[in-house]
Amino acid sequence: MERLICLAIGYVCGLFQTSYIIGRLHKTDIREHGSGNAGTTNALRTFGKKAGILTLLGDCLKCVAAIVLVRVFLGKTYGDILPLLSLYAAAGCILGHNFPFYLKFKGGKGIAASVGLLLAFDWRLFLICAVLFFGAFFLTHYVSLGSLLAYFGFVVALIIFGQMGTYDCTQPALYEMYGVAVVLM
Repeated sequence: MERLICLAIGYVCGLFQTSYIIGRLHKTDIREHGSGNAGTTNALRTFGKKAGILTLLGDCLKCVAAIVLVRVFLGKTYGDILPLLSLYAAAGCILGHNFPFYLKFKGGKGIAASVGLLLAFDWRLFLICAVLFFGAFFLTHYVSLGSLLAYFGFVVALIIFGQMGTYDCTQPALYEMYGVAVVLM
């Protein structure tokens, strides 16, 4: 039940569509321009650097908010599986970002929200993924390739850190964490 609650908290946080709101301020539906999605890269291409930065921040912060809410409200009761519940909240947020019901399930791609996941979950994972993302991006100039490589690095690093005892969870909870991470990837 607590997993569903975390998914729901995350989904509600993910419904805050930063680029869509910025687009509406410009009297435009961002999904009708550029790549056709409501994400950071499309906001950057469609409305410029300022909108891209605001979208990145908004999309990151909504995932941070979902994880913080779960930690605050469920931390004392479910401290032994809190890292797992944090991943469920992040997964819900990314689902809410990618598939917002009020935009006919047509949102972003979840990359900026995933940056929020990394920042709030484990800063070391963020650093590893940032190196992988920017390395791939600067070599190829493909955001999508950098994102895929970063997500792969996230899963691998999460497994390594988990097996080293970093997250202080039982082995079944760790396996479930790995499963959620693979689904996110």
